[in-house]
Amino acid sequence: MQFHLNGFKPGNYQIPDAARKAYPTPPIEDLPTEVDVLIVGTGPAGLTMARQMSEFGDINTCIVDMADGPLLFGRADGISCRTIEIMEAFNSSEMVEKETYKLMQNTFWEPDAENPQNIKRTHKITDARLGMSEFTHGIVNQARLHELLLDGMANAVTNLRPHYSRELVDLVIDESLTQDLDAHPITAMFKRVDDAGSDKIETVKARFAVGADGGRSRVRKALGITLEGDSADKAWGVMDILLNTDFPDIRVKSFIQSKDHGAVMTIPREGGYLIRFYVELDQIEKDTRAADIQLTEHDIIAKAQKIFHPYTLDVKEVAWWSKYSVGQRLANRFDNRAVDSSDEIIPRAFVAGDACHTHSPKGGWGLNTSLPDTFNLGWKMAAVLQGKSKASLLATYSTERRKVANQLINADKELSILVATRPVTGGASQDAQVDTAKIAAFMKRQSGFVSGTSIEYFPSYICTGQGNQHLATGYKIGQRFHSVKATRVADGAHQHLGHLVKADGRWRMFVFGGAQDPTQTSSDTYQLINFLANDPTSPVRKYTQDNSDLDAIIDTYAIFQQQDLSMHDLHDFLWPAKGKYGLRDYEKVFHTQDGNDVYDLRGIDRNSGCVVIVRPDQHIAAIMPTAAHAEISEFFDRFMVRNVPQT
Repeated sequence: MQFHLNGFKPGNYQIPDAARKAYPTPPIEDLPTEVDVLIVGTGPAGLTMARQMSEFGDINTCIVDMADGPLLFGRADGISCRTIEIMEAFNSSEMVEKETYKLMQNTFWEPDAENPQNIKRTHKITDARLGMSEFTHGIVNQARLHELLLDGMANAVTNLRPHYSRELVDLVIDESLTQDLDAHPITAMFKRVDDAGSDKIETVKARFAVGADGGRSRVRKALGITLEGDSADKAWGVMDILLNTDFPDIRVKSFIQSKDHGAVMTIPREGGYLIRFYVELDQIEKDTRAADIQLTEHDIIAKAQKIFHPYTLDVKEVAWWSKYSVGQRLANRFDNRAVDSSDEIIPRAFVAGDACHTHSPKGGWGLNTSLPDTFNLGWKMAAVLQGKSKASLLATYSTERRKVANQLINADKELSILVATRPVTGGASQDAQVDTAKIAAFMKRQSGFVSGTSIEYFPSYICTGQGNQHLATGYKIGQRFHSVKATRVADGAHQHLGHLVKADGRWRMFVFGGAQDPTQTSSDTYQLINFLANDPTSPVRKYTQDNSDLDAIIDTYAIFQQQDLSMHDLHDFLWPAKGKYGLRDYEKVFHTQDGNDVYDLRGIDRNSGCVVIVRPDQHIAAIMPTAAHAEISEFFDRFMVRNVPQT
């Protein structure tokens, strides 16, 4: 897709430039006085949390922001393939895939050894993240990603929309009520900051609160959570521009290091014309705020021109620009509980995204870490609020995501040093200087983390069974369920298995059959399916409401090596009767594809098969033998709440 030819215009890129309009701001309405979930902040973390909550009609959610409307431009630009996988869970990946600019190559430029005042390309490599997902790492305006999340919220059963122009004044927690799940221990006060608001104060009581209000988070401050780490001593300018240039790699992601004037990182933007520049500026005093740095967009352009020498930059339009001086800092805790609290202490307020980890934007992992923060938290909070899971599940958010944030901080420190260090030229000291090959090596080494595909949650009661890893060596327990296509038995359709895991709060069990004929009642696979369908100790039977479909809590799929199967020869649990008419669901059984065999690609034991249990956030929770009926039940018993018959 091409757009922005005659100037930058925000909005839906499916609409031509001339007709495109900015995303509308909803009318200001009074805040509700009492909610289940209060979200402060409409960045990637806040909107992802709200998008997840919008799926549940029985959960009352309110999301507020100090801004006067939706984001229009600027901020993050990189969308990792793991983030697109999450957007697929929200049924929005097709639009993201269509609109993003795919990053296929990286180039690296250094001072020319023969003329060090000029730059010269030293490396051109294929992006190391290609092939890590069915999706490709791409570039799109953060505001456009926000629009897709906002559309999903508005079209969900709850018709959820943000409340803008609200400044958080105070947030307090009544500690005497935190162990009572039905109570509303959180009281938040907001001041209206729109022109007609007259500084009106509104009070909201909530069962849970999520602070996704950025690096200067007021929720974090109210909870007494501190950011720990290093202050910035380097300033950078960032801008989205439309320009003409003779620089040959302008549509390729490039790292450029000059001899005397610092570094630039360029990122080609969506639409075919827009470019983002990250421009290294000068050393600053530690703890200096970006707002106090005296420079304009013209200063940033002038600095970039020096770095690009001998190439020229003819900037036609600056769509957005900013300056930053962000250090690497990590919150000492991600919820309101004291550090090292027991999991039995129920956390009632959380921080996510930049509210709990700050870093430079050069690695492209800010949005791509913030969004998964609340994708992790959202399903857990919904499960607790709906009475499906024990409240102790909420404590796993902090333990799982803080580890990821710590990895992020360490990686960002390393990259920041590499990008800002002067390249080796002439007889310069090798001790203090670096060439761009080390940046290339870093990007390759960190490609799994940058793409989000290697993020791994360490062993816990919701990531267990490491002793069975040999049954499916390519499905790493704790990592996301890496999608592979299979063929649907009922109609021959090709289906990405990972795309079956939607953001609807349900668990998935993928049963990979062994060598035995699955239609034979004596086979391990048939015995497992019969156990799940009929045994009173089956987690499907124990945790599904009597008046609900059998896949309402745990959704089971089967994949077989045998390709000559008939649905009617299989256990009817695999083509269940559902809904008020008892219509059959024919989309739960698959067989392998020639040349794209999931058993080969994911190292699945062909003789015995296995069961891969996948969490609602698409991460693999456990791998079990098909004969491990009791172990499968025991896994779910650790955190789920047994269904109560409806009266």
